[in-house]
Amino acid sequence: MRTSLMVIDDFLGERDAWALREAGLRLEYPDLQGNFPGRNSQQRIQIPGLPQAISHLVGEPLRPIEPQHSHAKFRITRANDVGLGRVHIDGPVEWSGILYLSRPQDCSGGTEFYRHLPTGTDHAPTNAAELASMGLESFAQVQSELIARDSNDASKWEMTMRVPMRFNRLVLLRPWMWHSAGEAFGSTMDDARFVYLMFFTRA
Repeated sequence: MRTSLMVIDDFLGERDAWALREAGLRLEYPDLQGNFPGRNSQQRIQIPGLPQAISHLVGEPLRPIEPQHSHAKFRITRANDVGLGRVHIDGPVEWSGILYLSRPQDCSGGTEFYRHLPTGTDHAPTNAAELASMGLESFAQVQSELIARDSNDASKWEMTMRVPMRFNRLVLLRPWMWHSAGEAFGSTMDDARFVYLMFFTRA
């Protein structure tokens, strides 16, 4: 038995959530083309006690990934932003976290989860048996072949669920689940899709 998804509303105290949003909006957002639409903050903001809080929620000891990559960074995505990929997985981590920080009046869409129609799976292979059942010989092929080929092909995916965006809602998910950021919105820093990212591995 394993938990694949958790949704925690009002994760931070209201004052702290708004303060985190305001601090994040003051950071720099370089225009670097990536697989994801939008821009990551150049700087990080570490939330005190975050690893311990997430460890408590999921029931296993966790620590931030090393190197930290996008952990503790913000991502802003406007309606007209385009990335190189859509449906994806998050790589070699145990838990991914997305804290929604868009203003309540702007919130739209949410994190979307998918079934890969050619293989009938809702997640990337996590062991050798699942890998073989999908006709793949290595875990590297999941990214280099399956995702590279099918990520942007809507005919290959069926959306199974969406976790709607709500201010100060934390979505914790297993990174091997097929998922996407969902729709982007807004045209300014104030009204765009705005999230805080976290990635953890076992401590």
